Amino acid sequence: MRIVRCPQCRKETSWQDNVYRPFCSERCRTLDRGAWVSEAYHIPGETAGPTPAEDDHE
Repeated sequence: MRIVRCPQCRKETSWQDNVYRPFCSERCRTLDRGAWVSEAYHIPGETAGPTPAEDDHE
């Protein structure tokens, strides 16, 4: 059985038969998703400019 660490709480959890993988629980999965939605996490890179559709509204 493969054991991994939950990326949210670092608790050891089984990979097989884990419906929340790579997380250990629904709570950890929800916390991680909330961090992305609130922009606590981000992928580094240049800020994108306005899209053509946004340019039309000026």
